[in-house]
Amino acid sequence: MNTYMVTLFIFGAIVLLTAWLPLALRHMPLSLPICCVVIGMLLTWTPLAPLPRINPLDSRELTEHLTEFVVIVALMGAGLKIDRPLGWRRWAMTWRLLGIAMPISIGMIALLGWGVLGLGAASALLLGAALAPTDPVLAGDIQVGPPQTGEEDDIRFALTSEAGLNDGLSFPFVMAAIAVTSQGSNDHGWIAHWFAFDVVWRLTAGIALGWVTGRILGYLTFKVPRSSRIAKTGDGLAALGFTCLSYGATELIHGYGFVAVFVTALTLRSVERQSSFHGELHDFGEQIERLLMMVVLVGFGSALAEGSLISHVDWRVVTVAVLTLAIVRPAAGWISLIGGQQPRAEKLIVSIFGIRGLGSIYYLAYASGRASFNGIEVIWATVFLIILFSVIVHGVAVTPVMRWIDRERGTDSLRPTTMDSQQTENQADA
Repeated sequence: MNTYMVTLFIFGAIVLLTAWLPLALRHMPLSLPICCVVIGMLLTWTPLAPLPRINPLDSRELTEHLTEFVVIVALMGAGLKIDRPLGWRRWAMTWRLLGIAMPISIGMIALLGWGVLGLGAASALLLGAALAPTDPVLAGDIQVGPPQTGEEDDIRFALTSEAGLNDGLSFPFVMAAIAVTSQGSNDHGWIAHWFAFDVVWRLTAGIALGWVTGRILGYLTFKVPRSSRIAKTGDGLAALGFTCLSYGATELIHGYGFVAVFVTALTLRSVERQSSFHGELHDFGEQIERLLMMVVLVGFGSALAEGSLISHVDWRVVTVAVLTLAIVRPAAGWISLIGGQQPRAEKLIVSIFGIRGLGSIYYLAYASGRASFNGIEVIWATVFLIILFSVIVHGVAVTPVMRWIDRERGTDSLRPTTMDSQQTENQADA
């Protein structure tokens, strides 16, 4: 059997499924991520597929860089499609979710890791830091729509903006876990350096350089003489350049690149909000994001089927996984939104749909390569099981729940389906 040709055939099938499955699944209680995971498992189990059995602990660097890349592409896409200008009141739900829900989630998950899984302080903190952020990659079905489409109600805005920022804001806690396991939980000498460098400097650098990069790119895209503007090209490929430039520049000065990429996208939108070029950037970025997501989730399914990590799952891991999704996130989200003006149903949806995903895998791969954590296999097994549960539960529930809330608010036509859009295009062509 020609291994290369079989692999090429499988890759081609995956690319086609990336384009076709969202249309096929639009009336079904399934999501593209669920299908990706199943495909990865089937490809590992079938004797005809030449794909290697994947274990992220044995291919840590590949896992780290692949998930890193798909997350930054998703962050740029999330920032580009947010129409709402930045503001304290306009982004009130976001600030509540970041400032209240995320720290509560980190603390509660860390306690579960320590009390139920028997992890040490550093490992428990790493578990909490890795699982607290919601995911900008897997939350596509519950995020705002493309730029300038008006598909930005409070639920979708809150979950999109939260996912865009909390990936970067969780990084200081990951760095704290690395510092604790490197120097010991009884040695507190690391705290001053951690606060000054990993919190103050790296967050400030990420925000500042993200803003500067966004202003410069915005000027080159929309403000220079018309014939020289990047927008004049109409080429959405520029989104990938914006993403890599912002992330790379920020990481070179030891800032948080995740924060910078999202801030760059928001700043770019603020320079010129009405340009149709934002749609070109978004569409290209979304296509790349979906393809990368599908590849990574096929690998995720393969890692599950390979069995090394799942072999560490026991009743304790299942208990932590269920409590994290069913209790920790809903409770933390609900507490953070107390006093807000949104209806109870909307607060409940925002609280429940804190999807866990590829960002958690990146954090684990990053931390695993920089320090030695006790019980790391159990941590990986717990995170994988939580992501699997999240993909299934949230993937099945998101479509009927969002259709229900749209009907309740009288906005059932808020998000036109892919078929509706295609029919509109066909009528225009006619």
